[in-house]
Amino acid sequence: MSDMQGKVVVITGASSGIGEATARLLASQGAHVVMGARRLERLEALVSEIRAEGGSVVYQKLDVTVLEEMKRIIRLAQIKFGCIDVVINNAGVMPVSLLEVLKIDEWNRMIDVNIRGVLHGIAAGLPIMKKQGFGHFINVASTGAYEVTPTASVYCATKYAVRAITDGLRQEVGSDIRVTLVSPGVTESELAESITDEDARQMMKEYRRNALPALAIAQAISYAIQQPANVDVNELVIRPTSA
Repeated sequence: MSDMQGKVVVITGASSGIGEATARLLASQGAHVVMGARRLERLEALVSEIRAEGGSVVYQKLDVTVLEEMKRIIRLAQIKFGCIDVVINNAGVMPVSLLEVLKIDEWNRMIDVNIRGVLHGIAAGLPIMKKQGFGHFINVASTGAYEVTPTASVYCATKYAVRAITDGLRQEVGSDIRVTLVSPGVTESELAESITDEDARQMMKEYRRNALPALAIAQAISYAIQQPANVDVNELVIRPTSA
């Protein structure tokens, strides 16, 4: 029996990429998966596939920038399965561009989703975990949390923030709640499709030529969850071998 068996896992940004791969993998390992994302039709199709394979999964439309929606999906997990073992704050956007192009609306969108969304996940889940006396936050950042590249200044800033928030949370919550930062390198996903600046889009296409499958990140997340209760995997940085 897998150490994932029966764990209740909430995943944001679950309709594609890392979120989708993680939902599929954890459900196959016996977890009760609670999926949230903005694209309801994608969620519904994915849920049907997971259930057809015998997985335990429920879903709810979710915009992580709205705190009440984040609280609702946490309540859904409680109502359906009785507790919350893991919250995976995975939702993110990456419309990169040079600062001089002044894509201010896109800067704000990255700040709202990538930072505020993680904080909302913590705000919704932490009181429940404190009351339960157990839990695990997994925040998905990026290798952009460790280095800055041209066109990605704001994106990297949001991921540096996620890294700081995650380590602060780890230090504050004590031994009952585990906290993990997962920082993928280039990974197959739809992130680059949100880039509206043509120069940045072409640059990113070349940069992303050698990408990890999303399953590789899902397996790292599964590894962190399945460690013994007294083991807290603080940071995982995952890159293609050629990076």
